Amino acid sequence: MSNIQRPETIQRPRWAEQIRQQIGGIVYKDSFVIKDEIICFLYRDSSGRFLILVYPENGASWVHQFSGTELKLNLDGQVLNAKQCPTNQENSKALRENFEFTRPVLIGLKKSFGFGDRLGLATPGHILAVRDSDVTPIFAQQSIREMTRTQRSAQEVMDDACWGVFQAGFDKPFGSDADHLKNEADIDVCAKAGFGMFTIDPGDYVDDDADSESTDVIKKKFAELPWQELESSADETIKRYEGGISLADVKLEFSADQIMRAGSKYGRAIAHTYKMYRHLVSTVGEGNFELEVSVDETASPTTPQEHFYVASELKRLGIKWVSLAPRFIGEFEKGVDYIGDLNIFRKEFALHAEIARQVGPYKISIHSGSDKFSIYPIAAELTEGLVHVKTAGTSYLEALRVLAKLEPGLFREILDFARERYPQDRATYHVSADVNKVPSSTNLGDHQLAGLLDDFDAREVLHVTFGSVLTVKDSAGGLRFRDRLLAALTEHEEAYHQCLKEHLGKHVKPFTI
Repeated sequence: MSNIQRPETIQRPRWAEQIRQQIGGIVYKDSFVIKDEIICFLYRDSSGRFLILVYPENGASWVHQFSGTELKLNLDGQVLNAKQCPTNQENSKALRENFEFTRPVLIGLKKSFGFGDRLGLATPGHILAVRDSDVTPIFAQQSIREMTRTQRSAQEVMDDACWGVFQAGFDKPFGSDADHLKNEADIDVCAKAGFGMFTIDPGDYVDDDADSESTDVIKKKFAELPWQELESSADETIKRYEGGISLADVKLEFSADQIMRAGSKYGRAIAHTYKMYRHLVSTVGEGNFELEVSVDETASPTTPQEHFYVASELKRLGIKWVSLAPRFIGEFEKGVDYIGDLNIFRKEFALHAEIARQVGPYKISIHSGSDKFSIYPIAAELTEGLVHVKTAGTSYLEALRVLAKLEPGLFREILDFARERYPQDRATYHVSADVNKVPSSTNLGDHQLAGLLDDFDAREVLHVTFGSVLTVKDSAGGLRFRDRLLAALTEHEEAYHQCLKEHLGKHVKPFTI
């Protein structure tokens, strides 16, 4: 960390207690760091969270990059100058400029795990889950859809993750993922916020009907693809794939019909991805970002032949990417385990992994990856480390678990509201929960509430209603749940972080050597 050092472990609790006696609040002992003889740490009181800089009379010039209030602190009998800096956007920028370990990096082909955080409070718990692992974490991760539903900006997502890294004293590399971007404006917003990985979602351009339409319709669709944008032609494309491909002990055969169906299904999505990639290069600069391609949010699975077609076309066009998310066979519903035949999944997943090694190498990305415990060992074995797992909503569910245990009244309100909202909110999610199987709060004792977080139907109902819970207003125009939820989690943050450590640690463990 260049000129950045951590103080001795014996100093941290001593300093923390001295500071607590002077200014009250909670001092995060793991956050203590010394740079240019200036002691820095995070602290929280009833008015919020602050960065404290304690410096000698002739402090380093970078201290002035942080805005804040001057004060005096006595450390080990010496009265020193200090500055109390709010964790706002201006100071977040200064934090990343001066403390390199808080800046996300490009992580390449290292096996990785994405920790989505819909509340902005989960990063220290995510760090507990991954700290002893050889998996590279991605902490700043959120889709545009989730940002819209939680009314958070890309910059807030980035800033919250970086402050969480500082709070926990995490010195290892971590990444950032601007997830499920659909247009160039999405790229611009996330690039400005400092994201390093961009997940392109061309799902709106995938034609799922191509799986079942007549041959005549497919021929017409294939002929009408934007061949100029694809820098090819119908005849050239058929010739490229008609010989098939050998993968380990299996040969993938391509009939002319299969090639045309793959092209009709994914051709426009490839053209859109190419357009988005060129925009990224012109905006961020080649070599300054990482790309993931996601075709997982489609109605039908991506066959191995289709995966090979998509990857080969991306490569032919000169697109460089680090991971690709197919739509796997079986069901990847939100917040619950894999639904489907594991033997069939294993057989097809092995082909997907081999295609990634042969065409790339690139990582196989598993979206809606939370709580898919039955497939983790398979994915870890067959990818041989070329894997990325992406989670988001399970950290929100663990937040609700904390409420169920420690703030049952608030949890009951959220539960009953979620039951009301589920029929509307499920529309854009792949879930099958039956809300009629989720009891109302009046039918449950306090000791039964936390158990709902282990129930299939209740988990999905609570999972997909997060946006409504966080943004619904009360009769006076204020937010009905959000502020109380965040205040409760802040009060019980240690319990929340321990829940995340336990639950997400189970996710990471199968991928850890």
